[in-house]
Amino acid sequence: MRKKLLPGLIHRLPQNAMSRTMGKITASRFSRLAIQRYIRHYHIDATVIEKPVSQYRTLKEFFCRRLKPGARPIAPGANVIVSPVDGTVSQLGDICEGTLIQAKGKEFDVVELLGGSTEEAKRYYGGKFITIYLSPRDYHRIHMPVEGDLVRYSYLPGRLYPVNKLGIENVDRLFARNERLVTYIHTNGLGDIALVKVGALFVGSVKVSYNTATTNIKHGRQTNSPIQGTPHYQKGEELGWFEFGSTVILLLESSHIQWAEGIAEGCSLLMGQLLAVKND
Repeated sequence: MRKKLLPGLIHRLPQNAMSRTMGKITASRFSRLAIQRYIRHYHIDATVIEKPVSQYRTLKEFFCRRLKPGARPIAPGANVIVSPVDGTVSQLGDICEGTLIQAKGKEFDVVELLGGSTEEAKRYYGGKFITIYLSPRDYHRIHMPVEGDLVRYSYLPGRLYPVNKLGIENVDRLFARNERLVTYIHTNGLGDIALVKVGALFVGSVKVSYNTATTNIKHGRQTNSPIQGTPHYQKGEELGWFEFGSTVILLLESSHIQWAEGIAEGCSLLMGQLLAVKND
């Protein structure tokens, strides 16, 4: 019975309102009382956290914690792409005929994922993609997978379905329906890259370091804008963060990129870990 009820229920939930409410609760000063229990429940390694746990004023602040310098070494090399986050690989592969794999038997379209721009989407046809899920125990800062220029971003309002197994298996085109914040990166030698940050149920918002763009806004409108000054970021530099867990999808333009050894569906990743290499 439960298996039949839950898939139907997730379509009827007031997802965005619930997520904004959760954001307010976790930002309250009383939420700090839950931090130690959160650490124990999710087996979080507190030894790599930037500052003592006692200094975090709210659960949200702890969730968005930074790590100590050097806690996540960045794989070197100009032809190397690294993982932008800690997480687990949900899917990866080639972008065939403009489609990506969500789960077995479920696909979604690059055009829809990027907000309807066929011209932009075609840039990634024949390239590669990887979907990385961040669980509640993971480090939730998002970093640059390469060195490059930030040229444009898109905010795409939408639903906030859960991005765990329940959502993946029961919501068609989930990643193209949920709220997204896309950062477009231009590189010298590795092609263009789209870093898609996907919102989810109970994600208060997604933030970025390069401007004030955020997600889960009441009456939010689709935005597609150049990033002022076209800032140049180094590989591993902080790009943004999730306020509670979600998913990142990387779209890689180049067809000459190969996944590093061991990168496969279900494997765990650490930010800065070698993800892929471009063959000359």
